[in-house]
Amino acid sequence: MANKKTSIGGQALMEGIMMRGPEMTAMAVRRADGEIVMEEFPTNNSVPKICKLPLIRGVYGMVTSMAVGYKCMMRSADLYADDLITEEEAKEAAKAAEKQTADGSDSPEGATATETVAESTSDTTAPAEKAEKAEKKESKKADKKDKKDNKEEEGVFGTAAMIITVVLAVALMLGLFFWLPTFLYDLTVAKLTTDLSPILARFIRSLTEAMVRVLLLVGYMLAISQMKEIKRTFMFHGAEHKTIFCYEQGLPLTVENVRPMRRFHPRCGTSFLILMVLVGILLGLLIPFTGWLRVVCKIALIPFTVGIGYELIKLAGRYDNFFTRMISAPGVWLQHITTKEPDDAMIECAIAAMERVIPEDQEKDNW
Repeated sequence: MANKKTSIGGQALMEGIMMRGPEMTAMAVRRADGEIVMEEFPTNNSVPKICKLPLIRGVYGMVTSMAVGYKCMMRSADLYADDLITEEEAKEAAKAAEKQTADGSDSPEGATATETVAESTSDTTAPAEKAEKAEKKESKKADKKDKKDNKEEEGVFGTAAMIITVVLAVALMLGLFFWLPTFLYDLTVAKLTTDLSPILARFIRSLTEAMVRVLLLVGYMLAISQMKEIKRTFMFHGAEHKTIFCYEQGLPLTVENVRPMRRFHPRCGTSFLILMVLVGILLGLLIPFTGWLRVVCKIALIPFTVGIGYELIKLAGRYDNFFTRMISAPGVWLQHITTKEPDDAMIECAIAAMERVIPEDQEKDNW
């Protein structure tokens, strides 16, 4: 349905969207009060020559996209957390005000007595009030210093936590998607293929392992899609796709034009994940080993899997024919889970981010 093939891509964030163009990258996050916070920075286009070669460019592109996406996701999470804290503080203040009002209204005679005492002792309490204000001022200064120290401390611990999180995530990914399928196959199906030819047995192994990976991926997506925050993120994901489609159609970027667009895009990262699984089936045929040695070989082949998957997704985004529709079909199907219909406020965020990254020179935006 596209008249133009754009190189602009995006990512759903916590209550927002990031769009990455050939010259600029922008993120738009909707705050609790309805305001859209915009942040933008230049897109890094200083790519080493070797990283522009086929297969290698896929690995480089994935690493840089993950780095930019992680940075924007953490920033949107900070803004979201600030809103939650502000809402909690507002609730506590409202509760305190209600309690104070209730205490005062329950004993009017006591309130009158208090007013009388206050009037009679106004001269003596004035110095105390000044001392209290001075104390509060000093307390605020100390709080500011503590917050500054805490921020520096959080920065150090935040970086360490990020590294630990990434390492654990990678270890979990390798365990679930590489070791577990091989382990399950060796435990069950392998016993049934002992009398088959080596090539046929290897094909059945690769296909079975791929099916386990797909089931794990789909199961994980279905599970997290039930969470409120993730469901909203998937809605922003839909807004991102719809906005890109609207731009590719050459239509003005308005909510009315974006709303009826499709939310399933062939260049989506979800499609890329599925393509990597399919490529893994073919590469798995080249591995004659079993057990841990097979797992190590599959991990070593990850760069090739990523590189080939990237080239296929690039073809799917550039051309529309039987072959590209065929390789896009599994990813489009999975996008029924990872994208949801957005509301107009989400579409506005996507439009705001998109408008900031469209280059003036359209030649720079050729996919």
